Amino acid sequence: MRPYDRFELPPDKAALHRRAVRLEWWTTAFFIGAITLLALTLGQSQAMKAAWIEDMLGLVPPAAFLIAARYRNRPPNERFPYGYHRAVSVAFLAGSVALFGLGAYVVYDSAARLLARERPPIGLVEVFGQTFWLGWLMIAALVATMIPAVLLGRVKQRIARELHDKVLFADAEMNRADWLTAGAAALGVLGIGAGLWWADAVSALIIGGDIVRDGVRTTRGAVADLMDRKPRVVDGSRPHPLPDQLLAAVRDHDWIADAWLRLREEGHVFVGELLVVPRPDTDCLVERLARLEEFARSFDWRMHDLVVAPAISPIRPD
Repeated sequence: MRPYDRFELPPDKAALHRRAVRLEWWTTAFFIGAITLLALTLGQSQAMKAAWIEDMLGLVPPAAFLIAARYRNRPPNERFPYGYHRAVSVAFLAGSVALFGLGAYVVYDSAARLLARERPPIGLVEVFGQTFWLGWLMIAALVATMIPAVLLGRVKQRIARELHDKVLFADAEMNRADWLTAGAAALGVLGIGAGLWWADAVSALIIGGDIVRDGVRTTRGAVADLMDRKPRVVDGSRPHPLPDQLLAAVRDHDWIADAWLRLREEGHVFVGELLVVPRPDTDCLVERLARLEEFARSFDWRMHDLVVAPAISPIRPD
C-alpha cells in the first residue's frame, strides 16, 4: 500500500465541477438580486416575508459549496493526515442546520401571527405616475424569482448526480422547490386582496413547513454521513451500488477465497478497507495485493483511499 496524496477528479468530472462552481456563482448573484427585489415589494405580508427569508436561505448552499470547493482537494498534511475531503460533508451539515433553524423561525413567527389574528394591509403604490395595488407587484416579483431558480435547480441536480455531490444536490432541490414557495406566497397575497385575512399566515406556514422538511431531511443525511454510514446515492434514497459491485469483482479473482469490504463517504470519494483471504497455494502475495489495490482504485473514480490487507478470515458484521 502506498500513501495517498492529493485527489484529482477525472478530466470529465473536473470539467463538470468547474461548471458547477460557475453555476453556484450565478446562483449567488441571482439570489442577491431576488432578495433585493422581494425586499422592495415586501409590504406587510407574512407570506412575502417567508418567501424573502427562503431566498436568503438560498444563499447558504451555494456559499457552502464554494467554500468546500476551495478546501476539499488540499493534500493531506501533518494536521489532517486524511486530507480535506470531508469539507464537503461539513458544508452539507452547515447548510442543513441553517435551513432547519430558519425554517423553524418562519413556522413559529407565522403561527404566532395567525393565532393573534393579525390582518396585514396591502396598500397602493405609485410607479411612474401610475397607481397600483402593491399585491400585483408582489406577485410579479415572485414569478420573476421563481422561474430562474427552477431552471438552475434542474441543471444542478443532473451535475450533482454525476459528481456525487450532496451539497450541490441539496441546493438543486431547494431551487426546484421554489415554485411552491412562490405559489404559496402569491396565494397568500391574493387571499389578502380577497379579504381572507388568514390566507397570508397560512401560506407562510406552508412555506415554513417546506423549509423545515428540507432541513430535517438534509440534516439527517449529513449527520449520517459524518457518522460513517454506508455510502448511499446522492439523493439518499437507497444504498450506493458501488461497494457491492466492487466486492463482487474482487471475489472473482481466482487467488481470493473470500473478501470483505467496508467503505464510507468523504465528500465526493469513498474510502475504507478491503480484507481478502488468499487461497492456501497463493504465491507472491505482496505483489498480488499491490495489483489488487490498483484494480480497486481504477474500478471507479470515487475509490480513493483504500487499505488492502490479507486476513485469515474476514470479520463479518452481525
